[in-house]
Parts: sequence; structure tokens; C-alpha cells
Amino acid sequence: MDFASTAVALSLALVLAVVAVRHRARRLHDKNKRYHPVAGTVVHQLINFPRLHHYMTELAGKYNTYRMLDLFKGAVYTADPANVEYVLKTNFTNYGKGSYMYNILSDGLGDGIFAVDGQKWRHQRKVTSTEFSTKVVRDFSSAVFKTNAVKLAGIIYEAATSCSNQAIEIQVCLQRFSVSLITLHCY
Repeated sequence: MDFASTAVALSLALVLAVVAVRHRARRLHDKNKRYHPVAGTVVHQLINFPRLHHYMTELAGKYNTYRMLDLFKGAVYTADPANVEYVLKTNFTNYGKGSYMYNILSDGLGDGIFAVDGQKWRHQRKVTSTEFSTKVVRDFSSAVFKTNAVKLAGIIYEAATSCSNQAIEIQVCLQRFSVSLITLHCY
């Protein structure tokens, strides 16, 4: 009897969730507006939770731009380069992060480009764009590359001259050098 009551309760909860999502979707539907296709709901997200990133990547491959609905709000996701450029560059002011996202992001990112809107964002973008220009990155990367190449040559020389016949994990060395390049340049 315990199993049956649990099954009934879960079924009832699922039915209520589906009804709530359908009601919300119907309420959001306006015949004068064109919406991106609804590609999933909270139920789809729960079913695909162990592989949620892959699921959303598959949706992006299928629809390019799509909506996901949950019980309280919907969200639009896009993988279309033109839309991404429009949101991040052309018409950024219409797509601000708002105070909710600022409160979440500012603890870890401060007033950096990923957390702020408006004038602060413009200032951060201007500073960042000059810092990441091709010439600046090339000059900085060359100096760090030379330093890391000398370190790598030393590691290889030590391994070659030692009698231990120990293998070198070159991928680990290259990953460390990549991380050091990024952290030195960004911070």
C-alpha cells in the first residue's frame, strides 16, 4: 500500500507540473508575437539532468535559438552567431544583467566586465579590448612562451640524462604552461 500511495502522489505531482507548465505557456502565448520554439520544460531538464549540457547542446544544434520553460519563468537560449553578436555588441544595453545577476556575480568578479551594466560595462569593455588586442597578446604571449620553452627544455633534458627511464607527461606540462599564460595575462 505504501508503494501505491507514493506512486499516486508522484503521478499527481507530475500531472500538476504539466498542467502548470501548459497553463504558463498558454498565458505567455500572444498571437501577435512570434516566439522562438519551445524546446523543453522543467520536466525535460529533470529527465536529462545527468547530461543536461549535452541535451542543451543538441537543442542548440537543432533549433539555433530556442526557449526553455519552467514553472516560474522562461529563458531564451541561442547559438546563432548573429544573435550572440547582437546581444553582446550591437544592442547590449537592451540585454543587461540587472541587479539580480550583479548581486550574484559581484562577490566573485567585483565590478568587472562580466558583472556590470551600462557605463561601467562600457569602461570595462574599452579597457579589456585594448588589453586583448592582437599585438598586445602576441607580444605578451611571446615572452611567456620563451620562458616556458626554456622550462620545458630543462624538464626534457633532465629526463633524457637521468637513468630512470621515466616517462614525461608532456600534456600536463603544456596544460600548466597554458594556464600560466592565461593567468599572467588576465590577472
